Amino acid sequence: MHRLDSDYVRDQLQLRLTPVNEMRRQPEAAYVLYWMQSTHRFEDNWALRHATREADRLGKPLLIHQGLDPSYEHASDRFHTFILENARELAARAPSLGLTYRFALRARRDDDRRVVDRLAAHAALVVTDRFPTAGVDARSRRFAERAPCLVEAVESHAIVPSGLMTKEEYAARTIRPKLYKVLDAMLEPVEDRAPRRALDAGLLDTLGVTWVDWTTADIAAMVAGCEIDHTVAPVPARVIRSGLTAARERLHTFIATALPGYAERRGEPGDPAGSSRLSAYLHFGQISPAEVLRAVKAAGGSESFDNEMVTWRELSLNFCLFNPHFASLRALPDWAQRTMTKHVHDPREALYSLAQLERAETHDDLWNAAQRELLATGSIHNVMRMLWGKSVILWTPTYSEAFRVLVHLNNKYALDGRDPSSYAGIQWCFGKFDRAFQERPVWGQLRPMSLQRAHAKYDTKSYLARWGAGGSQGSLF
Repeated sequence: MHRLDSDYVRDQLQLRLTPVNEMRRQPEAAYVLYWMQSTHRFEDNWALRHATREADRLGKPLLIHQGLDPSYEHASDRFHTFILENARELAARAPSLGLTYRFALRARRDDDRRVVDRLAAHAALVVTDRFPTAGVDARSRRFAERAPCLVEAVESHAIVPSGLMTKEEYAARTIRPKLYKVLDAMLEPVEDRAPRRALDAGLLDTLGVTWVDWTTADIAAMVAGCEIDHTVAPVPARVIRSGLTAARERLHTFIATALPGYAERRGEPGDPAGSSRLSAYLHFGQISPAEVLRAVKAAGGSESFDNEMVTWRELSLNFCLFNPHFASLRALPDWAQRTMTKHVHDPREALYSLAQLERAETHDDLWNAAQRELLATGSIHNVMRMLWGKSVILWTPTYSEAFRVLVHLNNKYALDGRDPSSYAGIQWCFGKFDRAFQERPVWGQLRPMSLQRAHAKYDTKSYLARWGAGGSQGSLF
């Protein structure tokens, strides 16, 4: 295991770190501030490692701050609850790890907006997370423009640092050899420890910030008091629980019960336990992708799982980091643009409004079942998610409207919404990372996928029994 002050860690951080402004460190300040935005964990967190190293180098304590406000896109009971439940676990674990972690909740849009600014006023430097979606990088840039000290962003979501990539990769086949050439070296374990100096608890009382008291906090009441969308309910705990403990339990169950047959089971919608179901934990950074992959490899590994976890996930991150148009059809290759232009006026199979799609009110029971799964659990089985996305192309008047609908539904309801993998998956429906196929109406040269053919290819009967009209609605989880 590499020590935190090792050359290995230094070299990793050089590849993962990006200065966000040109300010200097403030050596006379009280502490180093780690502003936790997208990597909601203490372990295997490169931003926290960098903040700890800097705190030790400057002889300062470290303050870890996480905040939540109602202004993010599609803020709802679902996302607030998932974030707050993890924060409660972090707060409970922090003292035993020698870490000072505090959480601030802005319940209403007119509440104090400048908590980070107030904390930065006493900081030697601010370390935060680098993440290309969910508004994280843009928020960091806005803050850095007014920050009184150096602000640095560190990437922890990637296994292979983006610093090793120089451009947007075209497809899985182009990025795969580059990733696997260095993968083993990127998985080497690193110690995680507290900074050498502890923060004076009395200082926190002088900062003018109201922190959440987790000893008395009622998360349901906190969420109810927030100015957010209360129509999107939290996902029931029987489906998914938030936090590192739950993520590790899910990982270990997956390894013990599903990993040996993962290549066959992951593509079967009627087998909900055949996939890892770790995407929400990975999106919120509650568990490290490196930890997941190390555990899978220690258990014997799976080429199919590696392909999903390494190739496709890292390709998605690469896409969103290097392509500023990841949230629009402008990101598509030329051949896809041309074929959509050619077929934009083709008659559609059916036309549904956003409200009809949102309520799962289409003519196809299988698509409706996938939408019901999304509404109830915050996820869709990976095969059904592709069919779900492809079908909307046939049911909306334009390709741009189809894209808008899919992004809206995904980001509003999916626990892993607003993630690079989500944007990449939706873009794939329109030809990104893919090749041209035989020309067809509406599809053009896009890869066609048929809900009707799915009945012959997959165990849709079991899936419909669970998520179709009158189904058991997830009792099998």
